[in-house]
Parts: sequence; C-alpha cells; structure tokens
Amino acid sequence: MSVASDQATSICSHCDIYSDRAIPSTNLNLHFAHCSRNLEKCKICGDMVPKKFAEEHFLSTHAPVACSLCSETMEREILAVHRGENCPKRIVTCEYCEFPLPAIDLFEHQEVCGNRTELCHLCSRYIRLREINVHESRCNGIINNVAESSRNTHAAERDRGPPRRQPQEFSKKRLLFTIAITGIAVLLGSLLFQRKLEHTQLH
Repeated sequence: MSVASDQATSICSHCDIYSDRAIPSTNLNLHFAHCSRNLEKCKICGDMVPKKFAEEHFLSTHAPVACSLCSETMEREILAVHRGENCPKRIVTCEYCEFPLPAIDLFEHQEVCGNRTELCHLCSRYIRLREINVHESRCNGIINNVAESSRNTHAAERDRGPPRRQPQEFSKKRLLFTIAITGIAVLLGSLLFQRKLEHTQLH
C-alpha cells in the first residue's frame, strides 16, 4: 500500500518568515496555537524568540552598553567586535618597534617611527625601517663597494683640505685704469699742497 507523498502544506502566519519548513495543513491549527502561545517576534532584530527568554535575549543582544575605552554606546552583541577592531582607543602595537599605544595615535607614531634607520649588514647602508623588508629582499651586498668607494673619496678630500684659491689675474684695462686714478690723485694732492704753501707765505 503506497503512501501519498504530495501531502498539502501551509505556512504559519505567526512565524512564516522564520520557519525552515512548511507545516502540514492538518497540523497547522495545532502548530499556530503552540507557536503564538510560546514564541514572540523581537521588535529589534525580528527573530522569533521563546517568550520566557525574550528579556534575556534583549539584555544579551540588544541592550545598550558603553565601551569602557571610548565611551561610545552600542548594542551589546557588537561590543566585542567594536573593542577588537573598531574602537579608536583599543591598544595596538607599532609594526616597527612593537610599542603598544591607542589605535587613534598609531598613524602619527608610525610616520615618525618608520623613518628611523637601521644599518643593513649586507651593504652597510642605513635603510629606513618602512623600507627595510623590501630592501632586505633585494639587497645582495653589491652596493657595499659603491658605499666604501664613496667613503674613501670623502676621506681623501678631508685629508687634502680645502682647495687653494688661485690669484686673480688683472686685465690690462684694469691696470691702466688703476694707474690713471693714482696719477690724478697725486696731481690733485700736489695742487692742494701748493695752494696751501702760497697761502702761508702771504700771511
């Protein structure tokens, strides 16, 4: 004797959106009576919650709480995510020095910290910390010869001292001009001396 597999089903009007299966039509009234008596729809999230746990559901999920770090108010269920990922005052560490500090200060700190330098032991150059990983993956020590040569050149220049200034060569025109000015000065001096002498003799 075969059993019919196409039994008529219906959706409960009280929990229709949240039911994961259709209710046999013959059991619909019984289901509705039980559903409406024991379940209620959360006004915030829309979940069907047992009436005896409705208050607990609200307190554990939707009750407003303040973050102890930044004092921002939010639903309890997102507090953990907020404190772990979004809170501006959560403690994070600098990727360069591993110093712990509030997330809100991280960018400014790393801008300064990342510009500090460390000596590369392969090429003997000082590399900024923000570039050290890329540098180490590419550095093969060849730059060491260039750096050493540069240091030797600077050392030799320091030993020689500053270059001597070459005496300037006077041009012919400048020499003639100087002689002419000197002659005029001598002539004027002679005239003034002669006038002074004549004035003295008159008195």
